[in-house]
Amino acid sequence: MMRMTGYTKKLAILPFDHRASYISGLFGWKEPLNVEQALRVAESKRVIYEGFKKARIPKEEAGILVDEQYGVGILREAVQQGTITAVPVEKSGQDEFDFVYGDDFAHHIEAMQPTFAKALVRYNPEGDHMLNQRQTQRLKRLSDYLHQSQHLFLFELLVPAEFHQLELVDQNKDAYDSQLRPRLMVRAIEELRQAGVEPDVWKIEGLDQRADCENIVEVAHRNGGQNVGLIVLGRGASQERVIHWLQTAASVPGFIGFAVGRTSFWNAVADFEAKRLSLDAAATQIEQHFEEWNQCFEAGR
Repeated sequence: MMRMTGYTKKLAILPFDHRASYISGLFGWKEPLNVEQALRVAESKRVIYEGFKKARIPKEEAGILVDEQYGVGILREAVQQGTITAVPVEKSGQDEFDFVYGDDFAHHIEAMQPTFAKALVRYNPEGDHMLNQRQTQRLKRLSDYLHQSQHLFLFELLVPAEFHQLELVDQNKDAYDSQLRPRLMVRAIEELRQAGVEPDVWKIEGLDQRADCENIVEVAHRNGGQNVGLIVLGRGASQERVIHWLQTAASVPGFIGFAVGRTSFWNAVADFEAKRLSLDAAATQIEQHFEEWNQCFEAGR
């Protein structure tokens, strides 16, 4: 039996499913890791989880997004405690969406029992047409599977600039973000939905204008998608930028929350690894950031 699509409850996610960028950026390593290195990466993710557990955010609103590879213990514990969980299904650090566990993706989702399965996808409607088509076929397969399962579909959409688009704004990435990206996001969501890709929640890059947020909600809610939720991702941006994005989106019905990762944990984990902070102090820093985003979003609402 197909279930209803959508998720309307408030959602405050702490994402730490980063793999390739996390390992190279925080440790200076490249995969494949040896056992000792893999353990250190897994232990560092525990620091983030401790920060999450300290945060004073209602249990029914707060969730974690962490990978099976380095966070399997965290996932098992969180699922047992009834925490909202999300697990990535994509290969890390590549431009084309593909399943990290290949055709075995469903088996891994069943084993982890997450609330959400998350797909991070780079999709620019003016980009490589064949690439977009290949990605869409895989995503349709995932979407169909999730609609027949008990797991929800969280779709993380990134719309990276194409060379010709940057030319239009004199290579200014901020100008691309504010002038070109919003309508490209609308087109991407339109194209994906027309191809039968139907997430329960869209996790999208922050938008500077309220009108752009309204346009995104409109296209996500069209044709039977009225219960679909949208959340804002942090993209490793500065605290000020993240706060602006959260406040802009929070006032628009349809936006139900946020998922801010690197801006929440990066410095704290780096300081913990360099022995400048104790585990508890690092976790407290992460807790404070997570609570701050939550307060901003609540205030914006």
